[in-house]
Amino acid sequence: MAPEIPKRMKAIQLVEIKRPYEIREVDVPTNLDPPDLLVKVAVASYCHTDAMVEQGIFGASPPQTAAHEGSGTVVAIGSDAAKHFQIGDRVMCGLPLHPCGACNDCLGPENQRQYCMNLEIGHIGLNTNGCFAEYVKCDSRFTTKLPNEVSFMSAAPLACAGRTAWRAVLKTGLKAGEWVCFIGSGGGLGHLGIQFAKALGLKVIGVDARNEGLELSKKHGADVVADARKGKANVVKEVHAMTTGKGADATICLSDHKDASGIACAVTKMHGTMVQIAQPDIVEIPFRELIFRDIRIIGSVISGREETKSMLGTIAKHGVTVTTVPFQGLDKIDELSKLVHSGKLSGKAIIVVDPEQIEHEKKIGAKF
Repeated sequence: MAPEIPKRMKAIQLVEIKRPYEIREVDVPTNLDPPDLLVKVAVASYCHTDAMVEQGIFGASPPQTAAHEGSGTVVAIGSDAAKHFQIGDRVMCGLPLHPCGACNDCLGPENQRQYCMNLEIGHIGLNTNGCFAEYVKCDSRFTTKLPNEVSFMSAAPLACAGRTAWRAVLKTGLKAGEWVCFIGSGGGLGHLGIQFAKALGLKVIGVDARNEGLELSKKHGADVVADARKGKANVVKEVHAMTTGKGADATICLSDHKDASGIACAVTKMHGTMVQIAQPDIVEIPFRELIFRDIRIIGSVISGREETKSMLGTIAKHGVTVTTVPFQGLDKIDELSKLVHSGKLSGKAIIVVDPEQIEHEKKIGAKF
């Protein structure tokens, strides 16, 4: 039996570019197209990308509900989505809404369809309404059912940060026993990437420039950590000491500091791979670190549908955990924003939108 859905709801909205969020009452998005799902949000998470949205980088059209990382329970289903989902499913929301279905990415390999640049609507929380609300509309083709072991508290930040970190590790192409280095290892993506890499049998070097980041890297299993504040030469020396002088087999750059990508290439072995995830305005790499050392640079974004399923399966099997700082209720957005912009956040800041869903999932064994 379908649950009763209200006509109005609370939402945290970006009402003007470069201005603070506001809590407003808005319409529940009940106008579902065939591939759509309406999800009652349990948890929504703040991502670094949200700060970019606030600055107008992704073409937001205020007023717009914020946040693109969310988890919750399906309460209404479009006609096509009903083939794969049912009311009551616990899900991690997908970001893209209505890909064109005709471009090379849509017609190409499954793990490239999330790159469609001709979306009919956009990406939730980036340029259309997102997850900082009691309900959110998302596309079933990019939304993923949660294993019983994976909690809403973890699934929300995994919707972007997890999908991004998981795909980055996959893109390295490394095998068990090889070395991967994370530049910016102690942030929201880094602490997940470390755990994913360890679950796949890789050896991990974490590089960070904050005490909190270095501590989080150690906590989540980095075999060795290096302090970027000591300078590039020292970081390279420490990485080489751990890798018999050759450097990391692959490196993932998660920091948008101007020197981060150069350091990432410098610590990577000759002919190795550097995966660029961070999004500074300009990626700066000294030519000596790139050309003379024959480094391959790969850009990567969120996982595709099957990659996401494999990520959640790995979490359920290996017990990957997400370090979160939870805030109870949408009205705590000012407190969350202050922490995020203080530079002292360790892990991911999340908002528990519906505590009843959190209590309910405990009965089915959600533990990670």
